[in-house]
Amino acid sequence: MKGWEVSDKLAVVRRHLSDAGLAAVRLRGSDWFSWITGGGSNVVLLSSETGVAEVLVTTDDSWVLTDEIEAARLEAEELPGELLLWAGPWAEPARREEFVAAVRGGGPVASDRPAGDERPLPPALVQQRWSLHPQELERYRSLGGDAAAAVGEVLRRSRPDWSGQALAGAAAEALWQRGIHPTLTLVGDERRLPHYRHPTPAPLRLGRRAMLVVCGRRHGLYANLSRFVYFTEPTPGERERHAATVAVEAAAFASSTPGATLGRVYEAMVQAYSDAGFPGAESDHHQGGPCGYLARDALALPGSELVIQERNALAWNPSLPGAKSEDTVVATAAGVEVLTAEPGWPVLRTPRGPRPDLLVMA
Repeated sequence: MKGWEVSDKLAVVRRHLSDAGLAAVRLRGSDWFSWITGGGSNVVLLSSETGVAEVLVTTDDSWVLTDEIEAARLEAEELPGELLLWAGPWAEPARREEFVAAVRGGGPVASDRPAGDERPLPPALVQQRWSLHPQELERYRSLGGDAAAAVGEVLRRSRPDWSGQALAGAAAEALWQRGIHPTLTLVGDERRLPHYRHPTPAPLRLGRRAMLVVCGRRHGLYANLSRFVYFTEPTPGERERHAATVAVEAAAFASSTPGATLGRVYEAMVQAYSDAGFPGAESDHHQGGPCGYLARDALALPGSELVIQERNALAWNPSLPGAKSEDTVVATAAGVEVLTAEPGWPVLRTPRGPRPDLLVMA
């Protein structure tokens, strides 16, 4: 089945090759490698933006280029049959460039990480990646459900005397057990939560409440979500701020239709903050945007003309001091589909359907 997806993507790349008058495309980033291989990975060092292999596509052929250290494992575990494999000595990187030079025949080359005389990828190809292939969407649904289950499992067994680092470690373990790379883990404890929008895990006790934020990657795709646990009953003000972030998120969801611009969604969120009694709150933190093979492909900015595609993954994250609402969704003509829902999580009933509520374990 993966061959159908990979063949479709190779056809897309070759169409853009032809339109742009290119001889070849080199895809070096971990995001583009996973995209073109139908979920394969070139990653060894998790924090690296590029991996141990790249993909070279011409009008006639396509290769994975790597060194002899990595070739056997990649071929056995990561690569689809549609791609040829070229491996050279790790100590002679010039051999790879000689191979590429022979293949390109002096014609222009584009890359997601251009070097030398290479050009950037055609913008139309970059944005076309935002539209998920049907097989990608199935992988994304599975990832989203597993990521939400991992977060829910950990928060249900968390305790107020845990440190933020302990909660982050438990979350990482739960994600790894499901084959998900924890590329980002944030923990807001009682003391730091009201002050920081990006609270990295600290050795402090959680206290009466905590926020857990994860970006988890599997098959190259990112699931992004935020959840809150309370060990005492939330105050009316805390519930009000949570409901306000959900209302802003609802405005984003309503505007996230294929063909809409990111600027339009941003303006809808600005208005929703004002309607909820928090005018100007959008300036305190970015509001999210399209995602997929990156935690965010772009951020929604005022006046942005970037267009939401059909089956475009999105992660909006409206926030207020001590409050946030975030899930990974997919935009369709019928509305957004939430990918990171967990059936057992408490829900807040809203006019646009159920949304994650605060988990209270008082």
